[in-house]
Amino acid sequence: MGADGRRLACRRRPCQYHRRTLTDSAKRDTLLKRSDSRTCADLIRLELARRIVGGLIPPGTSLDEGGLAAEFGVSRTPVREALRQLASSGLVRQRAHCKALVTKPDDEELHGMFAVMGHLEALCARLCAATMTPAERRALEALHLRMEAMVQAGDTAGYTSANEEFHGAIYHGTRNAYLAELTFATRLRVQPFRRAQFSTLGRLAASHGEHTAIVNAILRGASDAAEKAMAAHIGHVENAWHRFEDRAQAGAAQKALQEP
Repeated sequence: MGADGRRLACRRRPCQYHRRTLTDSAKRDTLLKRSDSRTCADLIRLELARRIVGGLIPPGTSLDEGGLAAEFGVSRTPVREALRQLASSGLVRQRAHCKALVTKPDDEELHGMFAVMGHLEALCARLCAATMTPAERRALEALHLRMEAMVQAGDTAGYTSANEEFHGAIYHGTRNAYLAELTFATRLRVQPFRRAQFSTLGRLAASHGEHTAIVNAILRGASDAAEKAMAAHIGHVENAWHRFEDRAQAGAAQKALQEP
């Protein structure tokens, strides 16, 4: 669904501006004060989160309430609430009297986030090796084989999407809902930086090779090996991000030198 479709989706939910004649702000604000306005805030939050996590809104980008309100066809009230929710999740940072910014952690913060991510995912892999059902193990193996075909075809977009499914299956396989929730929330924070890894040369095949070690360990019920393989995998993801960032900075510097 495109941006126009998402705007209409927001409007079709209780905030139906296109079906009403709201010519003054008082009527519009009255509508948004109802509980229905929270529905619009949730829709806006989900869409902005999708863009941030997908890299469509880069870290450090400012988010203008007025511009977003105009885009979604709402007043600033649900936009402000959506930004507040995004700030509470860590995807956005807010300061008094300043525009909200998409979170851009410094190197130390990002390393800390990857470290936590590595421990959580390693624990998930360890538990999966012991708790995944035979059907879940077969499904994980089948997904891994499909991803191999994507690597061979150079299908980065398909692999990126399947990668989400792969890690999600491991979270679910822990049989620990709290751990799965915590790991997913942490992954969401790191996601804009994880996705960039596939822009580096050879990373698609390398990632799949790392997955192979994880899958093989889980299939044979080797908890220690699964934990070790996943920890190494997340470490490689962080290294790939730094290579991507170094390349981007070098490209920007080269471009600046070429400008008159």
